[in-house]
Amino acid sequence: MLLSEGSSTSAREAITILGLAGHHVEVCDPSPWCLGRSSRFVKKFHRCPPLRDDPDRYLAFVERLLASQPFDVLLPTHEQGFLFSRVQRRFKPGVGLALPAFESYRTAHSKAAFSRLLSGMKLPQPATRIVTSERALRDAVRLPAVIKTAVGTASRGIWFVQDMQTLENAARELAAIGGFAGEVLVQGLIEGTVEKAQSVFCRGRLIGLHAYRQVAPGIGGGEAIKESVLRPNIRAMLEAVGQRLAWHGALSIDYLMPPHDSTPRLIDCNPRLVEPMSAYLAGTDLVGLLLKVSRGETPDALPESRAGVRTHLAIQALLGLASRGGTRRELVRECHHLWRGRQPYAGSSEELTPVRSDWLGAVPLAMTATLLLARPKSALALARGGFGGHLLSLETIRQIESETFG
Repeated sequence: MLLSEGSSTSAREAITILGLAGHHVEVCDPSPWCLGRSSRFVKKFHRCPPLRDDPDRYLAFVERLLASQPFDVLLPTHEQGFLFSRVQRRFKPGVGLALPAFESYRTAHSKAAFSRLLSGMKLPQPATRIVTSERALRDAVRLPAVIKTAVGTASRGIWFVQDMQTLENAARELAAIGGFAGEVLVQGLIEGTVEKAQSVFCRGRLIGLHAYRQVAPGIGGGEAIKESVLRPNIRAMLEAVGQRLAWHGALSIDYLMPPHDSTPRLIDCNPRLVEPMSAYLAGTDLVGLLLKVSRGETPDALPESRAGVRTHLAIQALLGLASRGGTRRELVRECHHLWRGRQPYAGSSEELTPVRSDWLGAVPLAMTATLLLARPKSALALARGGFGGHLLSLETIRQIESETFG
């Protein structure tokens, strides 16, 4: 198995699942210090050109790697799927790859396109307007609101606007990053619990699903503690979206559950699995299912995962605490609770760095704890380390979308 990157938490969790199943796992990433490299299950690491800065060189590197070694499956664990879906006919025959048509991938990848899809299908979402200028942005905002760029990962390009001052700040930052060169979403702010659902499709048919709610926040829009849930209405919505897009491969959605309303509001879409270890620990191996689909099999649908299974990410818990102003004493106490399995971690399983099954996972965990104890205010800087060359930029997207690419 060749993973397309090793920097994301999703890749790190996929590595654990693949390794426990006995697969030979290799990883390519532009960073020699990527999170996925700290695993005993990674047999070989390949340092590649950064997708963000040079998609042509990154693609050529992956193609040479696939041509030179007998890989069975290329697994796009993050935004590399955008590139691979654009040129999937170029890949060596015999290498498994589960991706939909490029137009479907673009729809799921763009927040603006996904919002239009939901509108066309009459599926619930927050009140949304799509704008392309600062003036239109100001006209569209009804406080409180959420402003989003059409493309962004891990809460990049998202502003929560509560008053005129935060609106001014958001408009200024959007202009500075060139956000108005593309589409910008303005959505009404809805209070509720953040939940996520991830799935695997085989030629438009839903064959695997797992959903969970956020119990405690981490940093950058991530979860520190999760709990699996059963949501029949989300299953129906996700199934409808997958059928409409003729989806093939992995697909995840984020949604809000309002406190006094049983109707979820869909807020985001990711054309990949997002931290799949929670599903694995709840009894649904979505990574294994995705491998079967990648190999061209037509597997039977898996039962939905068990509800009430709690998991946590220790690194996210420490980063989240530090980002909210946690002191050294509070960080030490949190480390102790994590180590001893005390509340709020009682009955919960570690999903990102499971040291008992993969001792190398202790390395990034210990480094994070040490750096935060030395300087708690470094949390945001540490979290930004995951926003590296393995991700897409607006310029990269335009380059890949161009008629001359590939």
